Amino acid sequence: MLLTEAAAGRGMEIRSAADPAGLRGLAGAGDRAVHWYGGPLAYDQRIAGALGLGLLEPSDDWLALLPEEFTGRHVRLTTLAEAWRVRHPVFAKPPSAKSFPAAVYADGSRLPRTGEDVGPDTPVLVSDIVTFAVEYRLFVLDGRVAAGSRYAVYGRLDPAPLDGDVRAPEVLRFADRLLTGQGHTLPSAVTIDVGLVQDPDRGRREQWAVVEANMPWFSHSYSARVEGVLDVVLRAAGPRERVGRGDENFLRAARGQ
Repeated sequence: MLLTEAAAGRGMEIRSAADPAGLRGLAGAGDRAVHWYGGPLAYDQRIAGALGLGLLEPSDDWLALLPEEFTGRHVRLTTLAEAWRVRHPVFAKPPSAKSFPAAVYADGSRLPRTGEDVGPDTPVLVSDIVTFAVEYRLFVLDGRVAAGSRYAVYGRLDPAPLDGDVRAPEVLRFADRLLTGQGHTLPSAVTIDVGLVQDPDRGRREQWAVVEANMPWFSHSYSARVEGVLDVVLRAAGPRERVGRGDENFLRAARGQ
């Protein structure tokens, strides 16, 4: 993949989590900095505690606490047990894990009740149903967009570079306004998805809004500039001792996961 090629171009070695012997060789690697790119489940089962990494991720309630001027819809953080009681159509998703599909559900009874990492206390974000005309993924480092890509048009995968996109100036203006006002509530390295809401029934034709925030070390780069993506990933998933004081509240272990 392009990210591993970019890392190799910087002189970094690439190891697979499926190679236990190779991972053991990284423990006590001395001055070599070790980083992670992959899923949270694989990290928790094979990596956590072994390599002394500090993985950054946004808090579960970040989206729910944003003012509606940034979300374009009402969003709340609850549990699956509470969401099961919803009796109207709703969009629901896990805050960051992939424990069940992010989708529109006819009502809360359609949400999963069993499965790996799924239970009554599982956190879930529920929100109004809106239509995103176009969606973009932004890789953010120190409050600035380091790389970005369009990834969907009306819900269908359609990647294209942010650079040169006709809507790029609007996307970046919205991101700047968001990060200027809310940047202190995010880790220094983060992925933010934003989109253009089309919702004429609510009295407005279009509004830029946050789709969600995610951990860069588990985010597809789509058509984003790979060098910028790599810069963000390396900050978000590197040695624990290199994590800045401002990022300590965003450490995966610090949040009890």
